[in-house]
Amino acid sequence: MNEPRYLIRGGAVLSMDPAVGDFPAADVLVEGRKIVAVGPDLDARAEVIDATGTIVLPGFVDTHHHQYQTALRGTLPEGLLGDYFDFVNLKMTPVYRPEDVYLAEFAASVSQLDAGVTTVVDTSHVNHSLERAEAAIAGLLEAGRRTVFTYSTFLGEEHYARDLPVLRSRYFSSADQLLTLALNAELGDEVRAQWALARGLEIPLVSHVLGQYGHAELLGQLGREGLLGPDNEFVHATGLTDEAWAVIRDSGGGVSLAVPIEMSMRHGTPPILQALEHGVQPSLSTDVECTMTADFFTQMRSVYTLQRMLVNERSLAGLVGDLPQLLTPRDVLRFATVEGARTAHLADKIGTLTPGKEADLVLLRADALNVMPLNNIPAAVVTLMDRANVDTVLVAGRLRKFRGVLVDVDLDWLRGELEESRDYLFAAAGVRRELF
Repeated sequence: MNEPRYLIRGGAVLSMDPAVGDFPAADVLVEGRKIVAVGPDLDARAEVIDATGTIVLPGFVDTHHHQYQTALRGTLPEGLLGDYFDFVNLKMTPVYRPEDVYLAEFAASVSQLDAGVTTVVDTSHVNHSLERAEAAIAGLLEAGRRTVFTYSTFLGEEHYARDLPVLRSRYFSSADQLLTLALNAELGDEVRAQWALARGLEIPLVSHVLGQYGHAELLGQLGREGLLGPDNEFVHATGLTDEAWAVIRDSGGGVSLAVPIEMSMRHGTPPILQALEHGVQPSLSTDVECTMTADFFTQMRSVYTLQRMLVNERSLAGLVGDLPQLLTPRDVLRFATVEGARTAHLADKIGTLTPGKEADLVLLRADALNVMPLNNIPAAVVTLMDRANVDTVLVAGRLRKFRGVLVDVDLDWLRGELEESRDYLFAAAGVRRELF
């Protein structure tokens, strides 16, 4: 069978690769899964996708999202961390059936595809049985999005060591697939054994890190023991010491900031200044939809305005000689693409529009009412757009959204199924759903 060839013609191209460059108008040639060429006036026999009036850029990378919670959207808008632990972890998660997990994973995936998020690190806290983990994987496969399925030990301390190798061999035997495997291992008494298990299976590690729980000191100790590496991803990273930041930087580990969630749920001030001051380039993530939306325009604007506010406050306080550089829209786009790919351990495949990489890319409408007239391309994406501007989405060269419509997704069916799943979950947990 011949692989599809697309010539994405005439868009403003923001490649995020300095060696490729950016173009006010250019083409992107896609053959099969790969980007073949980027530049003006490409001559190729291919199906043409007219990109006039759009910005073409790499798909966004969400490096931390608990996707199985989709049926719980909007249930904790005012919730703090303690409320979240009580409601989501203790009441709702234990009653999930495999079919609820499958449906939530599929719904979260296609919803983020609709918003231009082509890759996710799915931090799965619902693995209290092998069947639920397999249901999550089935939902991810059905959605056709690039995913790092991050198996969590949170509710399965007694069986994760048995199930993880099974999942590794059954679903993740090839590196040339959309799904890859990681382990969510939290910083506690078992962390050394869990990290050793993951490294024995050659899969990366994801850990939530919050200084208020003593994680800064443990992180420093693990660093002194030489146990940190580039295979580590640290989520939130609030309240860390200089030593903890130094061991993250020196080990090459990644950091994921979920800025709206951290500000709202009392994780601590998102450490954007600390990360940059210690030479750590962060990625961005959405975390939990029970509190905040999972689109990346919200994430980008949040980190952009927060960093600038914190620097501006220093300036207004008279600390002129001490001021960090203010973030630019291009900096934030780099967090959302290049640094996301690096943190997800996928930088060799995605994150830039580089010939030879896989064709994960989005077309954003720049001729829409909320953007026109187009004056500055990075600024338009970061400061003006929202998910309604997402016109077309490709993952590994496959169209997943085209001209504003998701491909091969029955939204009416999905809505009905998700509502039924939600009703079951609330009833099984004995929780009353609050509409107001």
